[in-house]
Amino acid sequence: MQAIELSVGKQGRIVIPAYLRKQLAIKPGSQLLAWVEDGRLVMETKAQLWNLVHKACNKVPKDVDLTQELINERREAAFIENK
Repeated sequence: MQAIELSVGKQGRIVIPAYLRKQLAIKPGSQLLAWVEDGRLVMETKAQLWNLVHKACNKVPKDVDLTQELINERREAAFIENK
């Protein structure tokens, strides 16, 4: 991994160098999602994030129903809240 130094402009803008934009297929108008994770700024394209979601979903065994698990968790939480 090659680290580069970026400067933050007066309005908080950061310019992503052209070679990085090309490497990541970021074009004018591309939308990035950004968040703070462990004190770091993380930015990803929507496509990158969808790929991560798909990979995570593919790891779930076929006999597991995530929807039903979520419903069961919410019912249990509501039961506990209503005690």
